[in-house]
Amino acid sequence: MKNLFDEYLVRIAEAAAILSLPPDDVKTLETPDRIIEKTLEVTLRGKPEKLRAYRVQFSNARGPYKGGIRFHPGADLDEVKGLAAMMAIKCAVAYIPMGGGKGGVAFDPKGLSKEDIESVARAFARAFAADIGPLKDVPAPDVYTNGDIMAIMLDEYQKVTGTKAPATFTGKPVELGGIPGRDTATAMGGIDVLEAYVNEHGLDPKGLRVAVHGFGNAGATAASILFDRGYRIVGIADSKGSVMSQRGLNPAEFVQIKNQNRALMDMYCEGSVCDIGKLEAHGATVGNPDAVLTMDTDILIPAALDGAITWDVASRVKARIILELANGPVTANADAILEQAGIDVIPDVLANSGGVIVSYFEWEQNMAGTAMTRKEVNHRLKDFMVLAWEAISRFSAEHKVSYRASAFALAVRRILDAKKKKGPA
Repeated sequence: MKNLFDEYLVRIAEAAAILSLPPDDVKTLETPDRIIEKTLEVTLRGKPEKLRAYRVQFSNARGPYKGGIRFHPGADLDEVKGLAAMMAIKCAVAYIPMGGGKGGVAFDPKGLSKEDIESVARAFARAFAADIGPLKDVPAPDVYTNGDIMAIMLDEYQKVTGTKAPATFTGKPVELGGIPGRDTATAMGGIDVLEAYVNEHGLDPKGLRVAVHGFGNAGATAASILFDRGYRIVGIADSKGSVMSQRGLNPAEFVQIKNQNRALMDMYCEGSVCDIGKLEAHGATVGNPDAVLTMDTDILIPAALDGAITWDVASRVKARIILELANGPVTANADAILEQAGIDVIPDVLANSGGVIVSYFEWEQNMAGTAMTRKEVNHRLKDFMVLAWEAISRFSAEHKVSYRASAFALAVRRILDAKKKKGPA
């Protein structure tokens, strides 16, 4: 199975063929600017530990590096490199003047005390203080990190550097220079581009059925907003199972269940025993988490894990539109199956770029010393998403390529154009 960086290389090769790029340009796109590896010495559970930590910086041709820091036992160099490369593409697709970055610390934060996690956060900020900064590299939250951890890292960074530089980190609490609307940005941006597609194709939202695979923040928020806008939510899934009904589901009822730390299927089942009468009354069925991926629907929103739609799953997808809210939910070989079947995929590098766009707004307001309201953030986010969509749709039609190929080709061209205009390093 290809790792994320291998998948990235496949996409770059496709873009290079579309643009007829010379080998030197392709090599530039395949090579990070810097790979930084360090060892963090911390105390966890009262014992000294040494943790591997990474920061990969991928193309600052268009501006400072930008990307998250993840605390995860599976964080390794290949993963972080792939994520950094994809972030460079995502920023270029979304017209954000930034490059790609990603960081990681290889450990499992689950079960650790707040103090232990803080010690890792501070150790990371100290170790990488010379490598980051508001005009150099701007980290953000990622897997198992959050706004509070960014606040801790900012505090440590400012102590080490003797500066006040809130723009060094984004995704912070609003009270510390964060921005309202970041919590819903991924979902809102995805909906903005979906509705741009719907309007372009003359579709009626009230006639469209939606299935959402993944009911975390992005998936649940997207389902709730689409429901409020008249779309019919016919399937939802979390890691424990799925609930499906062609009559339609009200996401708010399931959000309440998730807020109680219960599974979606608990609406109808206790363990493996389900209330058949209640299911029949609601026209609902339950199944495994991946059942929604191949159910009868118009729009499928994979909002959970990467690689969810494999070659095998793609051959059974019934949706006509896929909106990738997750990172890399469709594998490269599955893409070919979907394209042959005439299924439009709105790719992750655009569909879930709302988070990094609003992070850019946060960086911008920190640099300028200004502030934005949630209404202003959402309005400006929509402008960015629609502008990016129009360029991708237009390029796709002109070159007769998929939306993903179009997005990568446009991003690649923007990165290379910026690099050439800057001149030799």
